[in-house]
Amino acid sequence: MAMKIRLARGGSKKRPFYSIVATDSRMPRDGRFLEKLGTYNPLLPKDSEDRVKMNIERVKYWLDQGAQPTDRIARFLEAAGERSKPTRANMKKAVPGKKAQERAEQRAAKAAEANAAEEAPAEE
Repeated sequence: MAMKIRLARGGSKKRPFYSIVATDSRMPRDGRFLEKLGTYNPLLPKDSEDRVKMNIERVKYWLDQGAQPTDRIARFLEAAGERSKPTRANMKKAVPGKKAQERAEQRAAKAAEANAAEEAPAEE
C-alpha cells in the first residue's frame, strides 16, 4: 500500500483549514485516512505557533513505515528540523527559450561589431 502524509482540506469557503493526515495515496484528498497527525491553519501569521501543529512522533513512525510526505508537508518537517532540506530543481524556468537566446546572440554580435567600429578610428 502506497502511503502519503498530506493535507486534507476542511473549513468553509474562503476560510481554509487543513488536517495533516496519513493516508493511502489512492484515497481522495478529503476522503478516508488512517490517522490524523496534526493541523495547518494558513490564515494565521507565519510566526504563530498555532499555524502548524504536528505530532512529530507519529509523523516519524509513518515515515519509518514508508509514507512519503507531499512537498508542503516536507517543508513543514524542514521548518521543524526533522528532515534535511533537499535540493530543489528549478527545471530551467529562468532560462529563455531557443528563439530568445538566438535574438540575444544576434544583439551581442551587433554590439560587438559596433564597438569594434567605434574603437578602430579612435586608435588612428
